[in-house]
Amino acid sequence: MFAPLYLSNECINNCKYCGFSRDNPILRVTLDIENVLAEARALAAQGFRSILLVAGEHPKFVATDYLADCVRAVRQIVPSVALEVGPLEVGDYKKLVDVGAEGLVVYQETYDREVYAEMHTAGPKRDFDWRLKTPERAHEAGFRRLGIGALFGLADWRMEALSLAAHALHLLKHCWKAQLTISLPRLRPCAGDFQPLTQLSDREFVQLITAFRILLPDVGIMLSTREPAHIRDGLIPLGVTHLSAGSHTEPGGYTGAGKNNLHRTERGRIVELSADSSEWSPANGRATNATGQFDIADERSPEEVAALIRRLDLEPVWKDWDEVLTG
Repeated sequence: MFAPLYLSNECINNCKYCGFSRDNPILRVTLDIENVLAEARALAAQGFRSILLVAGEHPKFVATDYLADCVRAVRQIVPSVALEVGPLEVGDYKKLVDVGAEGLVVYQETYDREVYAEMHTAGPKRDFDWRLKTPERAHEAGFRRLGIGALFGLADWRMEALSLAAHALHLLKHCWKAQLTISLPRLRPCAGDFQPLTQLSDREFVQLITAFRILLPDVGIMLSTREPAHIRDGLIPLGVTHLSAGSHTEPGGYTGAGKNNLHRTERGRIVELSADSSEWSPANGRATNATGQFDIADERSPEEVAALIRRLDLEPVWKDWDEVLTG
């Protein structure tokens, strides 16, 4: 069991399928360390001992030193901290490993170079090869967990699956000191109203999960709250090993932390809003008005998901790592 904690929705990349895309006119915020601690404590109170820190790619707001401060702070509360942030150099990754980060997640999004170029129109994320080599730089820096994945809905799903499998086999051979996980997210509605270019049906999705489990019996398979409850319930017994629950994809989503520092951007520039603008009105049942990366589909609480796992005669594991294991 793990939970994402979004640090910032600032981003300098234009990715057509992402709610955080630079040109999207959305409400943005970057949490300060006290905000991050408030969010982490809220997740720990729900039982989580493994937290994934997520942020858009923006060197002004999400610099390496800021990430290191966030990791250091969250490590006071939970034993396992992983990162899903913009690709960095080996030296920067080493700084994050040194302060306690033990996992890195980076999705290639699509392995189709033509589609990749079409989807990423501005920003450092346009460099396909730099992103593709990120797990190997992370391994060199000392991360003990590496996560990769493809975003289904951009290119033909069979091509994506074969490419992801080849990438996984390559990493198992060359980054053998690290544990590998894969994720198979399907596109969800988000700011910008991007519509999927291809479809992966539920039936095909089940086939995909089982094929990966057969091919890669020792690799972790992650399943997020992008998928609806009934799909997740059916997939758990088929070899899924990592589940998120009760997730929020907006900074401050668990406690409302940072809501007093919200600002609106349009095409990367801050736009002033009047004090009575409707955008400042309290969000419907949400802790903050900050814009999320995408809409989740499974809104059950962590307790409900854990109970479901037990009904399937499986065990919800909240903690599977502590630095004392390696000294």
